Amino acid sequence: MTIDVVVADDQELVRSGFAMILGAQPDITVVAEAGDGVQAVEAVRLHRPDVLLLDIRMPRMDGIEAARVVCAETGTRVLMLTTFDQDDYVYDALYAGASGFLLKDVRRDDLVHAVRVVAAGDSLLAPAVTRRLIDDMVRRRLRQNPAPTGLDGLTQRERETLVLLGRGLSNAEVAAEMLVSEHTVKTHVSNVLMKLGLRDRVQAVIAAYESGLIQPGGR
Repeated sequence: MTIDVVVADDQELVRSGFAMILGAQPDITVVAEAGDGVQAVEAVRLHRPDVLLLDIRMPRMDGIEAARVVCAETGTRVLMLTTFDQDDYVYDALYAGASGFLLKDVRRDDLVHAVRVVAAGDSLLAPAVTRRLIDDMVRRRLRQNPAPTGLDGLTQRERETLVLLGRGLSNAEVAAEMLVSEHTVKTHVSNVLMKLGLRDRVQAVIAAYESGLIQPGGR
């Protein structure tokens, strides 16, 4: 099965470079390129790709708003491109529905792997950059406006699952920690997302931090 991708970045060399790398894969087709946020949204509406590779800083419509529109209107998964030391809006992008982040100097193999992971319906939580970004953004947000827990509807096992998700563990790792099957873990994860009204595992990580189950900088 081929993964259809739209690559959106206002820097032509970056955009064409990513498109060339992805287009060279036998299971990935770059169906369109976009040079700004408006073009990115239009390309997604036209082609309905599996993944939108989207720069967080874009002209006309920034990456956050573009991600919000795409995630609200379509089933396309959004993978954001960022420069960790400069971007202050990653937290908002997560809330907009982004499924993960890549640094712009990402290695070729990691780029291809990330697109495949996100296209499969998973979130890109494993790379250290995503954990660091979430940790930093949540710390800032909690200083400004501490959030209520909102976890009363979860069972004890679902709360445990949320904590482990917040630590970035995969389903297999969660199963090993809880001494249950992966099928049981998938059920717990689905229940957590449904009860808390979350889009995916990335937003579950945010919820784990905001609820106080995990402290920024801790485990």
